[in-house]
Amino acid sequence: MTVTEMETATFAPDVARTNLQETIDELSDKASTLQRLIVQPGCKIKLDTVDSDYHGEWESQEGAKPELEYLSQKMDQLQYLMYAEKKRGLLIVLQGLDAAGKDGVVRRIMTAMNPAGCRVIGFKQPTPEDLKHDFLWRVHPHVPAKGEVAIFNRSHYEDVLVVRVHELTPVSVWSKRYDLINDFERWLVTENSTTVVKFLLYISKEEQLARFKRRLDDPSRRWKISEADYKEREYWDSYMEAFEEMLQKTSTKHAPWFVYRRIINRSATSQYHRSSPRSSRTSTWNARNRRWILPASVDDITRPSLKQRVIDMPEARVFINRSLFTPRKTLRRATKKGSITEPGGRLCNRRD
Repeated sequence: MTVTEMETATFAPDVARTNLQETIDELSDKASTLQRLIVQPGCKIKLDTVDSDYHGEWESQEGAKPELEYLSQKMDQLQYLMYAEKKRGLLIVLQGLDAAGKDGVVRRIMTAMNPAGCRVIGFKQPTPEDLKHDFLWRVHPHVPAKGEVAIFNRSHYEDVLVVRVHELTPVSVWSKRYDLINDFERWLVTENSTTVVKFLLYISKEEQLARFKRRLDDPSRRWKISEADYKEREYWDSYMEAFEEMLQKTSTKHAPWFVYRRIINRSATSQYHRSSPRSSRTSTWNARNRRWILPASVDDITRPSLKQRVIDMPEARVFINRSLFTPRKTLRRATKKGSITEPGGRLCNRRD
């Protein structure tokens, strides 16, 4: 059901509460998935132990379509309720190297939501004006208001990633930003009832190169690739170190990081929940087809992030007097007698 269809349907508060509670109950069955993908606070993760070809329970894109449609419908319903209630917001942070699939995730989320209550913001190189202020100055105006969803396609984390890798600021400066970011996100949660969920879209170095090639081979997507993208690959190891420390120091209970992954070296990552067995399909098949899994994962994780409190449809703000719905015959008689019933129920003279 789309938002438009929901608007025309009878949506009583008790029905809304019941439907949402049913959704929450259904999500509890997927708790193990969330626990497997979440990065626990303070936990160290080595990205070279991550199997970026993992595709979960889905064997093909066609097989995942029913689940994607189901997740989209539930996202649509939850956003509708949140937009009507206007008591909390949702911030979705997407980070990842070039060609990791951020744009595809954004398209999937936006397809499932009413754009009137959802904004997408991309943080690229700071402007000269941005550099005159603290690193969070350009971020704050874009955080979601109550009732809104904001998607950051890259984010304030660029200031502990790119800045660190390219040595744009001293270590003494960027190393303090982890705590500042944690405080900023905690402030969003406590002061404005914002739910913050963050996703690192990780791909292997080989897969990134393969995706670059496919972009070059596709005339409709060549504009998305540049020499700078290839140049950045020289800093791959530095980026991995930056990502790993970012996950360790900024994944918190109030703003967790999620990494869609399957652990290869279990002994090195024993703090994580065990994943499902390795698929029998080849790495080549997964590498070429895994991109569609990311939107499903983001949908699956984002929805339970809204379950912290049951969202209620707001009470009516306007109470229309029943006299407005008086049958025509009764209205004609009242008109002939020289008086008409006003919305407030008061009788006024026709000449008024």
